[in-house]
Amino acid sequence: QVQLVESGGDTVQAGGSLRLSCAASGRTFSSHTMAWFRQAPGKEREFVAAITWSGESTYYTDSVKGRFSISRDNAKNTVYLQMNSLKTEDTAVYYCAASLYTYYSGSLRLVGDFSSWGQGTQVTVSS
Repeated sequence: QVQLVESGGDTVQAGGSLRLSCAASGRTFSSHTMAWFRQAPGKEREFVAAITWSGESTYYTDSVKGRFSISRDNAKNTVYLQMNSLKTEDTAVYYCAASLYTYYSGSLRLVGDFSSWGQGTQVTVSS
């Protein structure tokens, strides 16, 4: 099991940038796909971005492509989400997640593909 703690959420104006961090504990961090999900009030939790265990492949939901970038530092047990050109519709609680599977290099986008979750960090984008 991987324990996850997110940080970096804040209130920013539309067009601004934020970088979220997710610090993981546990010896197996580097073997898991890591992802960011988000949940806005009254909506279901949705996939934002994922990065495979090796860092070789990244996946994004269409609405953030070209604006968000996911990366990881396995030496620091940390995954990041760089968010640029933020829009009001990006407002949500952002969650970091570690995959149920290890050493998997395909695309994982479903909530059920992830077994460890952080507590979430609030991102608010004002107009």
